Amino acid sequence: MWSYRIVAPYQFERTAIAEKTAEQLTDGQVLLRFLAAGVCGSDLPAFRGAKGRLPGDDGVSAAEKDGFPIHEVAGEVIASRHPDHRPGDRVVGWASGFDGLMERVISHGDGLAPYDPALLPAQAVGLQPLACVLYACEQLPDLAGRHVAVIGQGSIGLLFSYLAKAAGARRVTGVDPVDRRSLATTFGVDDMVRATSDRWVDQLSPSDRADVVIEAVGHQVATLGHAIAAAAPGGTVFYFGVADDEAYPVNMRLMLRNNLTLKSGVTLDRRRMLEDAGKFAADHPELLGRYLTHTFGVHDVQGAFELACRPVAERVKIAIAS
Repeated sequence: MWSYRIVAPYQFERTAIAEKTAEQLTDGQVLLRFLAAGVCGSDLPAFRGAKGRLPGDDGVSAAEKDGFPIHEVAGEVIASRHPDHRPGDRVVGWASGFDGLMERVISHGDGLAPYDPALLPAQAVGLQPLACVLYACEQLPDLAGRHVAVIGQGSIGLLFSYLAKAAGARRVTGVDPVDRRSLATTFGVDDMVRATSDRWVDQLSPSDRADVVIEAVGHQVATLGHAIAAAAPGGTVFYFGVADDEAYPVNMRLMLRNNLTLKSGVTLDRRRMLEDAGKFAADHPELLGRYLTHTFGVHDVQGAFELACRPVAERVKIAIAS
């Protein structure tokens, strides 16, 4: 069966590997026929050649890991040892081994859920990041009537902006060095700021500091400090981005004097959150179609990742589809 692996920085290679079969499943696992995958920002450090801190990145060379680093997948169940999934079901969610870039994928059924069959698989993969953002928003105070600022207006940051506006936020500010103004209305952003986060926070007046600040960039240390500096007294900072470093400096004097709350965390209750994402998408039928901006065939994985690495203003979500 076909599979992809990273063989050098910025270079995928399509290979043939032994076919995965039902006999390889352990309790709770399912075997999927690949239908689509989403390219996530957390996949890009591996593509660039960095080690990163993904659960599937255990220090082994990426060139030795088939299907790595894709984790957002939609597929058709071929075989199952999970009570909630049956052959023929179309499901979306996590490739639990971060090895979703192959013809057949073995994953744990607790991280998968059915999706609306009216959705294209390439659209359905958007339910996985939506589930993650919904879970993060559950950890935040009620956003109704609040000023929410989102640092980073990539595919995750735009979902945060959309959900904040849907939750009744009084004002949503989006910050990104890429010009995202053409997407502001679609994703509920009242003030789209084209700037790096350090330049933005340096120019903030006290009245412009946000009640809730979400760091949706990751992979660097500085943006967390900028998020803390941008929060209004009594505010909440949520660090969503993937941390590539073990330790991050935090301005505790600012945290203390401004009575701030700092939160973070990975997505738990994955099955429930995928189901909630499906319900949210059904209530907002325009979202997934606008979220998916580029689809590549499985023959052009290289092109999909190269686009993901470029600062393209109109790009939101990139999918790879069979």
